[in-house]
Amino acid sequence: MSTLKTVLQRKIDEHRPRTMKLLKEHSDVKIGDVTIGQAIGGARGVRCLVTDISYLDPMEGIRFRGMTIPEVFEAMPKAPGCEYPSVESFWHFMLTGDVPTMAEAEEVIEDFKGRAKVPQYVFDVLRAMPKDSHPMAMFSAAITSMQRQSIFAHEYREGLGKMDLWGPTYEDACNLLAKLPTIGAFIYRLLFKNGDIIEPDPDLDFGGNFAHMMGIDRPYDDVARMYFILHSDHESGNVSAHTVHLVASALSDCYYALSAGINGLAGPLHGLANENVLRWTQDFMKKLGDKEPTHEVIHEALWATLKSGQVVPGYGHAVLRKTDPRYMSQREFCLKVLPDYPLFKVINAIYEVAPDVLMEHGKAKNPWPNVDAQSGVIQWYYGVTEYSFYTVLFGIGRAIGTLANVTWDRALGYPLERPKSLTTAMLEEMAAKR
Repeated sequence: MSTLKTVLQRKIDEHRPRTMKLLKEHSDVKIGDVTIGQAIGGARGVRCLVTDISYLDPMEGIRFRGMTIPEVFEAMPKAPGCEYPSVESFWHFMLTGDVPTMAEAEEVIEDFKGRAKVPQYVFDVLRAMPKDSHPMAMFSAAITSMQRQSIFAHEYREGLGKMDLWGPTYEDACNLLAKLPTIGAFIYRLLFKNGDIIEPDPDLDFGGNFAHMMGIDRPYDDVARMYFILHSDHESGNVSAHTVHLVASALSDCYYALSAGINGLAGPLHGLANENVLRWTQDFMKKLGDKEPTHEVIHEALWATLKSGQVVPGYGHAVLRKTDPRYMSQREFCLKVLPDYPLFKVINAIYEVAPDVLMEHGKAKNPWPNVDAQSGVIQWYYGVTEYSFYTVLFGIGRAIGTLANVTWDRALGYPLERPKSLTTAMLEEMAAKR
């Protein structure tokens, strides 16, 4: 058994009594009330999910295993010459809550290399799909096609105890996650580079190999590491994370569950938003013409946008009430690497002006930018100019957090998720009695 799996086994054994005690001794403790507005409005703000992988604080932003994004980037081991941690070291951290040593991170890197080979039939499936297929449809199909290799599905049919379900789930999660860079890069090269496929390099880690297969030189390997970690998880309530959790609660294996979450991520109100923001920003730049993006010019252009009835996309978030720390991490990279890039100069000027304009406008609850307002510029700078592929990048990252969550859901024996519904008439009757 690998060091990571051994550590995870110990963590699970330590955690299980905490969950069982809460269920047996404190199951009747109320943690909130549900309003009609929440029931009709998409369960917004209803506290009914449990995860220790990440927590989204409205003011602090995301915390991974209790650590902020800057703390994670500072604490995780980095390979020589790299500015960002390996995805493999972050996977160890997300599963266990422990910052791995360099040796532990290297062990996971080697373990993933042994799991990374993608079956030929997956490539055959992708080549058979219409060339105008959306990259996310292809990504989802590739994941589902590998379901036949699920260790969990096989062992469950053979008979597994409830507390043993996490073991084969862990194996599926590692096997699946390790293959995603190859699948994602293959889809990109197949659709946008005339099918000129670049074979993986077995000497590289997750992020480095992805950059290699994309055909993009350094420091795009660090861009990949940063991007995948930033997009890994955002607690369990967002569409992609909740979908993976929900589907897995039926004891569907990781392949079915992640594919379902990827389908949710493809929606324009979720992962597709970064594509829409970049399109809007580039249209915004065209309207500016040759004007230097000074604060005065941006201020005038933003007001013209709002007065025309349009919104400023990428600003506001369902939970956050400050600038998204994921935005700030990418902004710091841009300020260091591409401060004079015209697209970034406009995005940065919007960031410096838009919050005051939106507050003055008065209709935005949260006038601060979220991650989507910054994500596209770095990809565009490094030549990934195909909008429709951006959500695949998001999906590779999101697999890290969701698969870690599924592993722990199984370890703690979480049940089938089954909320109760009410009819509109019932709500009307409750409202009348108020």
